[in-house]
Amino acid sequence: MRLDIAINKGCEKLKKSNTNSAMLDSELLLSKVINKSREFIILNLKQKINEKDYNHFQELINQRSKGKPIAYLIGKKLFWKYEFEVNDRVLIPRPDTEIVIEYVLNIYKKKNKIHFLDIGFGSGCILLSILKERKDFKATGIDISKHALKVCNINAYKLGVKNRVKLFKSDIDKFSKGKYDLIISNPPYIKKLDLRYLDKEVIKFEPKIALNGGLDGTSEIRKVVKKSSELIKNGGKLILEIAFNQKEEVKQVLKNNGFYINSVIKDLAKNDRCIISTKIEK
Repeated sequence: MRLDIAINKGCEKLKKSNTNSAMLDSELLLSKVINKSREFIILNLKQKINEKDYNHFQELINQRSKGKPIAYLIGKKLFWKYEFEVNDRVLIPRPDTEIVIEYVLNIYKKKNKIHFLDIGFGSGCILLSILKERKDFKATGIDISKHALKVCNINAYKLGVKNRVKLFKSDIDKFSKGKYDLIISNPPYIKKLDLRYLDKEVIKFEPKIALNGGLDGTSEIRKVVKKSSELIKNGGKLILEIAFNQKEEVKQVLKNNGFYINSVIKDLAKNDRCIISTKIEK
């Protein structure tokens, strides 16, 4: 079978399941199967695909039609300027989270040799992107998931920053190593009872441990803020990703733990997404 016919068959199946970007997804999945770039496929549509590869392609199309995210099926996701390996044990990096990178680079554009901590690093997309941009920065990352530790280590090696990052499997409650100029965290912040309202691709396939923020959605945030107040240097910054409706509650938690609120940053959809704060002496 020719590549163009295989792609069109895959696209038709995905359209029947109301998959967005059916054609693109079909091309990406075929690219994964034959281990060639999407550009190669588009330029060589008359080439043939063997039966074994076509069967594998059909299986991936079938999984995609049931809602499994394309990032998990192809095993990678582009974030900021870099490609990150991902699997279904880590959260898929979101474009909205790129604003964290923007603000860190802006805040520290005149500072060298800062040491920062990423709480709940997942695939490593935030901390590794920052390390790629600033060769003089060092980072520490903690996550409770051994799977995240494995994925982040792979990405750190691939991006060539392994020598500047230390990763630990730890709950934030039990972590006490070092004092940091900057702490970043994208903790689980969705109310437990609201998980069922998430898009099916998210709730069915992404790790609930990275989504579930407890009954009120702020239990993990409170832990992060409390421990950050101990781990951060005076004058250090805490950048926290939050849900669109948590601004006032989280601002109060920050103030109660000795942080001054610098600004609240909106995401691409103009929803409140990040709070930037500074540790001040109580």
